[in-house]
Amino acid sequence: MTAIKQPALHVVASDEDNATRRLHSLMRQRETLRPVFRVTWDALCHHFDPAELEAWASAVLALANVNAGPACLIAYWDASKNAAPREEIAPLLAAAHSVADICRHAGARAATAALHALPVAARALGTGPSLARWWRAMELMSRQAAESVEPAAIHMDDILAPGTIDAFENFVAAGLRAASDNRARRIAFFSLEDELARRMITREIGNIGFPEIEPELKAFVTALWGRVPLLRSVPAGNTQGPQRRTSIAGPLIRMPETYRGIQGETARTLYRAAAAHGQAHLVLGQGLFPARTLKPLQVALVTLIEDARIETLAMRALPGLRRLWSPYYVASPSGVVTAPTLLARLARALFDPAYADDNAFVARGRAMFTAALPRLGDPAISREIGMLLGNDLGQMRVQFNPKTYVVEPIYRDDGLGLWDFGENAPPSGEVIELPVDAMRIERQESPDGNATPDDDNPTIGRGRPVAPDERGTVIARYPEWDRAHGVERAEWTTVREVAPRLGMARSIDDALDHADVLRSRIERLVRGVRIGRKFRLNRQHDGHDLDVDAMLDAGIALRTGREPDPRVFRSTTSMHRDLSALLLIDVSESTRDRLASGATILDVERLAVAVLAEAMGRLGDSFGLLAFASDGREDVRMTTVKAFDEPYDRACKSRLAGLTSGLSTRLGTALRHTGRVIGATDSARKLLIVLTDGEPSDIDVSDPLDLIEDARRAAIGLHAAGIDAYGVVLGQTGMPATSRMFGRGNTMMVHRVEELPDRLAQLYFRLARR
Repeated sequence: MTAIKQPALHVVASDEDNATRRLHSLMRQRETLRPVFRVTWDALCHHFDPAELEAWASAVLALANVNAGPACLIAYWDASKNAAPREEIAPLLAAAHSVADICRHAGARAATAALHALPVAARALGTGPSLARWWRAMELMSRQAAESVEPAAIHMDDILAPGTIDAFENFVAAGLRAASDNRARRIAFFSLEDELARRMITREIGNIGFPEIEPELKAFVTALWGRVPLLRSVPAGNTQGPQRRTSIAGPLIRMPETYRGIQGETARTLYRAAAAHGQAHLVLGQGLFPARTLKPLQVALVTLIEDARIETLAMRALPGLRRLWSPYYVASPSGVVTAPTLLARLARALFDPAYADDNAFVARGRAMFTAALPRLGDPAISREIGMLLGNDLGQMRVQFNPKTYVVEPIYRDDGLGLWDFGENAPPSGEVIELPVDAMRIERQESPDGNATPDDDNPTIGRGRPVAPDERGTVIARYPEWDRAHGVERAEWTTVREVAPRLGMARSIDDALDHADVLRSRIERLVRGVRIGRKFRLNRQHDGHDLDVDAMLDAGIALRTGREPDPRVFRSTTSMHRDLSALLLIDVSESTRDRLASGATILDVERLAVAVLAEAMGRLGDSFGLLAFASDGREDVRMTTVKAFDEPYDRACKSRLAGLTSGLSTRLGTALRHTGRVIGATDSARKLLIVLTDGEPSDIDVSDPLDLIEDARRAAIGLHAAGIDAYGVVLGQTGMPATSRMFGRGNTMMVHRVEELPDRLAQLYFRLARR
């Protein structure tokens, strides 16, 4: 019977001071760790030679030197014992290096949690290069979101459900990008409490979504058309409904966050095809078609012909687009004849000259389009052909349900961006099926029977309260100035009250604590105002004391035979300011931009508002905080951070911390609404301060001058109503527009965004003293 070789349990005798000797010496001093270490060392000696053990000892010492702590060391030893049978020392050394880096940036608990998550990662990703990439992603998280490492490690089993390292890296990148510098939102994301995080990990394995492909997609479309596209994502639709299509909204191309059931490179190619098609419309299209009284079927056919016209022009300029688009034409000249199938067959016939279809409707459409090729640059041919084909299809009595119809092939957009539906336009990106209601125009008079707003009070802009609809709580509708025609469009924009997202109030307190120098300066300003202090009033008709100077004057008047002044008393009173202030905060997409410090513009706005709110609270001034953004004229979103009738407390700080960047800036409507809000206060002085980082813009307005002029007229209305409106613009770019809107004397430019908290507070104290 062969004797089993026992591993050497002693350190090789050597006079040199090496890592192995130092580690054993260190462990002899640790009563609690020594037994666990000995078991680990004995296990490793079965599989590694002295040189490998020396390298492993160096790795353990590196962890000890960064104060990883006993729990982290034990976790690393357990991982080493589990990996030892593979007899690969390199992954263990790399893991120790990563854990030490995580410990430096995120602390010992995070490092320990990462080691506890290692078996989950190894099971999902294997032990090769994918695991090394997992460690690098964890290191990145520790440097940019230290507080999120532990929550992510705890939920690693769910996060790695897609089973690929690409999915994990995309998840980490999306979390860091979406949460920005909002610590609370980062924790929520990596704890899987955030909706976006849950959507990302529940995607089908191998699926590629818009967040992953967006940078590549922008580069691809820019290379095709020479213009940088404005791409945005829209959430995936109901899984029971039809597949969502791309949507064009003004200059934006809104793409589905995912294409259900389409994975890997197939999804990547589909995104490219859809983006190329959408940008072709923006580059080669020539304005919108007026819907007027067209029927839904006619709109669908005109859209189809316009798609074919644009694609033919695009393929003349870029022939390679045919290879990109052709795989998606799968309609066949067979099956049940319905309107959607006939439209899909016609779309293929207009795209593919080799496609054979003997249906009379398809043949006629192809013939009409071919005859119009010499006029291909004229968009009028789309309306002409579409109207004629619509009449033909209507006479065929085929079924067409506009609520269930979706454009084919799948890469084409939904067609809504080609149409001007007037005042009944659907909100872009929300309605994908053909909008039947958008084409049923109903004229409604105002309650007083007049189609135009009441001119008795033209100052602030009239708002009419309306009932909530399916897209949210509607507060009111406001007019908007039409610069091109020189008229005011009544009830043209809709304001919606958006429930505030809640962040961590503690983050506001932490930010204020870091701005202690600024807070001290503001405190001196507060003391200088002397609000609420006692002031002496001389020469009063009555009071608690006699005014000596007034008595002497009265005595002199009596001696000289004059009538004395009876006001010989002295009293005291408290001085109070009769002031209401409202801060309007721009939270549009541009406030997501990062500064050199790493903070976003919104972060600086948030700190400035927090500093000023703290000062106004001490002064006892009545104030409110509102944030706004817009997504077209039917969706101007207002979020109440603090109402006038509530104290500035932790609930308000939580709402302030929860503000996020997104959408556009329809400032005129926001000014009219805030004018109505502050106009309801009973103070003698009303002050409105607007924080913005640029000129107004929105997805349904092509010329920014239109919104600038509308905002100027809204500001004039505020001043006429006795409301002092001031614009604070961040950076020099938006200064001309802001000066035009508020007037140069009512505009303050902040050259460096980082100076905003100090400059805003100084502005308020200067204005409040007037």
